[in-house]
Amino acid sequence: MTHSMFGVLPVLQLPYGMDDSIDWDTLEREVDWVFRHGAHGIVAAMVTEVLRLTDAERDELASRLVRYAGDRGPVVMSVGGESTWQAVRHAKAAEKAGVWALMAIPPTNTRAASDEIIAYYTSILEATGLPLVVQDASSYVGASLPISAQAELFDRYSQRVMFKPEAQPLGQNLSRLREATGGQAAIFEGSGGIALLDAHRRGIAGTMPGAEIVWAIRALWDALEAEQLQRATSLQGIIASLIALQSGLDGFLAIEKLLLQRQGVLKNRRVRGPVGFRLDPATEEEACRLFDLLRQTCQTCERSVP
Repeated sequence: MTHSMFGVLPVLQLPYGMDDSIDWDTLEREVDWVFRHGAHGIVAAMVTEVLRLTDAERDELASRLVRYAGDRGPVVMSVGGESTWQAVRHAKAAEKAGVWALMAIPPTNTRAASDEIIAYYTSILEATGLPLVVQDASSYVGASLPISAQAELFDRYSQRVMFKPEAQPLGQNLSRLREATGGQAAIFEGSGGIALLDAHRRGIAGTMPGAEIVWAIRALWDALEAEQLQRATSLQGIIASLIALQSGLDGFLAIEKLLLQRQGVLKNRRVRGPVGFRLDPATEEEACRLFDLLRQTCQTCERSVP
């Protein structure tokens, strides 16, 4: 199956049963839901809690997502690990499962030099024939990746290497990366949509937000593509306020699962512990208020709203 990667590719939230085992039936419904509400493809990555899964669960997740997605859009699987050995192992398994592309953060516990980072990503690329999204998730985990190292990878592997820069400052780093790759690299906004309007005008191929407001992110993307700046600005303001409530990986998970449960997609909000963030009543109330405002604002969009 041939796909291209562009537009809105939400990162799925993983549903669990009350014993913390993966609820595969609910995950399949979540995949159907995001495609129905505007996703161009799907991603399993940090907010899918891939770092909290066993190797066997990661393998099964990749296989099931390929099956659940069918021919509706590409599947991207995160394969990063704390060692090159782990990352290569995950990459080979994901390729065998039939995913369209890989994505990898660098090791989170090691501040490696540029040559070490380049060697890490080179090993992943050499182990498979798939495209690879180089993810700098340093806004909430790990260390930032030097622009020069990312550009070197692009020079070596050209169209196989894409990017998801999340290091602060977001806009400036995105522009620096575009300049360093001669404007040829496919770059995806990856901060939940908080900077999508700014990122779009700097030149991106798409965005990889959470799944919980995929319908609103798709409406914003469509407005930006149609150069409807007034509509895009009204949507972006609410989305940015909602994302700003989320602090760190567990903050993203808490609010995203809250809103998915509110829309009937998830049965519960369980996250595999230990966790570093839990919602208090005031934050939950504000998240729901902003969500309702966003849904109201999207009522006039052509996309369906839950």
